[in-house]
Amino acid sequence: MTEEKESIYDYQDKFQITPEMEEKLKQIQKKLDDFKKEIVKKHKEVIGISLLPNVSPLRFSSYMDSGIKPGEKMPEEEKDKINVFILVNDYDNKNPFELKHKITKSCEDTAKAIDKNILLKVRLVSEIKEDCYDARYEYLKLISLSSFVYDPIDFLGGIKVSEIHKTMVLKKFDKYIFSYIAAGSLFRGDKKSFDIDVYIIIDDTDVKRMSRFELRERLRGIILSYGAEAARIAGVKKQFHVQTYILTDFWEAVKDAHPVMFTFIRDGVPLYDRGMFMPWKLLLNMGRIRPTPEAIDMQMDSGEKLLSRTRFKLLSVVGEDLYWAIINPSQAVLMLYGVNPPTPLETINLMKDIFVRKLKLCTLNDVKTLEDVRAFYKGIEHGKVKEVSGKEIDDLLNRSRNYLKVINKIFAALQKTKDKERTDELYDNVMNLTRDILNYYEVKGDLDNGLKSLVGKNEIQKKYYDLFKLIKDSKSKKLSKAENDKIARDARSFIKEVSEFMHRKSGIKLDKVRIRVKHGDKVGEVYVFDDLVYIINDEVIKKAKLSESGELANIKESSKKEFEESSKKFKVPKSIFVKEKLFEELKKIFGNDIEIMFNY
Repeated sequence: MTEEKESIYDYQDKFQITPEMEEKLKQIQKKLDDFKKEIVKKHKEVIGISLLPNVSPLRFSSYMDSGIKPGEKMPEEEKDKINVFILVNDYDNKNPFELKHKITKSCEDTAKAIDKNILLKVRLVSEIKEDCYDARYEYLKLISLSSFVYDPIDFLGGIKVSEIHKTMVLKKFDKYIFSYIAAGSLFRGDKKSFDIDVYIIIDDTDVKRMSRFELRERLRGIILSYGAEAARIAGVKKQFHVQTYILTDFWEAVKDAHPVMFTFIRDGVPLYDRGMFMPWKLLLNMGRIRPTPEAIDMQMDSGEKLLSRTRFKLLSVVGEDLYWAIINPSQAVLMLYGVNPPTPLETINLMKDIFVRKLKLCTLNDVKTLEDVRAFYKGIEHGKVKEVSGKEIDDLLNRSRNYLKVINKIFAALQKTKDKERTDELYDNVMNLTRDILNYYEVKGDLDNGLKSLVGKNEIQKKYYDLFKLIKDSKSKKLSKAENDKIARDARSFIKEVSEFMHRKSGIKLDKVRIRVKHGDKVGEVYVFDDLVYIINDEVIKKAKLSESGELANIKESSKKEFEESSKKFKVPKSIFVKEKLFEELKKIFGNDIEIMFNY
């Protein structure tokens, strides 16, 4: 591969129409439009009209080699000439040259009536093909530089993008490119416009530094990227498909009588060839390229193999796709209802119990579809069902489609209910948390005014009040799903931030009534709430009554929830006194060798 680096813009500049052509096109646009309307109306065989550069095909090669210079000037005698190219589709025409003569004369008469400076170059598609067969590419290069006036089936566009891409590829990989072939509908004479297909054969016969596979993949990646860039430069909207083959693989496929390769050689038109593609084409036409007996047997055997594969695919439609297409949504609605993910068999029974008998959101006939598809699936899995007809698949497909409509309705109804429950739960949590804040600061009155007063005293941030107000007001409004989701996000944000705020405040409050007791290598905690004491040791929580003398009575097990409720209700006094008797009681619980820590 050549190491020379080239810019994509070199190609873009080379294949753009010259400033002179662009200026001329503006001046004669109306004349060309009138000419096009007349010609298209008279001759349906015309499939392309374009404005050519003022240069003849005979000296076009030197023109291209020297490059198209922005400041280049045409000779005076050619300056006013309007070179118009007309492409005629002669596919299936028995007298192509008579057709060409007829269209040429008609077009010349029309051109003279519009402007005597219009010079016509009429070519048949078959002539373009013959030029390519003979390795004469001057007209292809002229077309690639022309400005299109009429191109209904993108033939001219296909030529242009192929020429740009070919030039890019040859400059980069000239040593490795064996043939560059246009295929598909481009030269076939199809009336409809299809995608543009080209095939590139890469010569791998002298590759030494890398494997043939690596060569193909490396070149293919670069060539495909060039294809996208060429389509952009050409301004072609049709898909530009590039297929790459290495020569050894291609020749093996030809020997094995691969139908794609035979069609490729028969219909392909070489836009560049190092002298092998045309001999292949001629040998094929002469009947000298024949499939081997092994290739014939392989093609024959492929029939049964493909039938078996088709039968397997039909079974897999029911055995995999259709089965899971209705099982997964069924499990989803059950999980939304609140059931743990069920097995497929449990799914059928739960659908009957919950959505048929309990909620009456579907019928037994609906669930029968689920049962039938599962039975079919199990039959395939256990080898009892070996074939399935298209009619059976259509029937199951239609029933499954109707079943999914029912499932979607159930899902929507459940989702609406769940959304309301979730919103109500978030609303209640916000209100309860707001009450906790007011209780902590000993604020009386309604929640709105109480929270507002705390903002005024700089006890809490204003954003907490704003979020509270937004959530509280939303309860009385009818909201859209998007608005409802936003309120839910705001509520979760309020709960998270205010909970953290309250935990910090509660921690400060509890520190004032906490006694830490170190015994051995462990540390226990004692919380004194007036006449109620909580003792936490090794994550075991106990509570006891505290007498006026400091004795602990009625010691029994408690819970974290009970401890948190007591801590919320308790009001911390300005000063706390602990009697000596309490320390003696703590020795009974933790042992004699203890250390007491306050406000740690």
